[in-house]
Amino acid sequence: DLWTKAWAWEHLRTQPGREIVKDFFYLDFAFNTGSAFGFLRDAGWSRLFFIAITVAALVYMARLAMTLPTRAGSGFVAIGLIASGALGNLHDRFVRVFLDQYGVVDFIQIYYAQGSPAWPNFNIADVALVIGVILLIPFLMFHAEPAPQRA
Repeated sequence: DLWTKAWAWEHLRTQPGREIVKDFFYLDFAFNTGSAFGFLRDAGWSRLFFIAITVAALVYMARLAMTLPTRAGSGFVAIGLIASGALGNLHDRFVRVFLDQYGVVDFIQIYYAQGSPAWPNFNIADVALVIGVILLIPFLMFHAEPAPQRA
């Protein structure tokens, strides 16, 4: 993730986007000062808010990893993907500055249906987060230990 963001920063920031698959897949620089879909991008306090949320999520993922049953490795893969995606975007929130604002480099642009507007730009960290959550949900549904019954 960090390498691809560095590449996008160097090669896409000051140039027009690059078409990879016509009418479907493009590489185009975007700088997101908010979160998913640009949520809270104009709020002055959003950077600290998203840093705090990310740190809390990483602490939760670490705690979850320590309590997972070791017989099912998919939970660890899911947690690793979520944590690595969160860390990649957290890195950007600390070091990436564009037009005097901190934010996250996004550069993958998908047009999901012909003639439709593009899906908001995203990055490899976002992909890791989404895949991790998709893997974690069924893992927790099928492998989580039930809460102990109280008498």
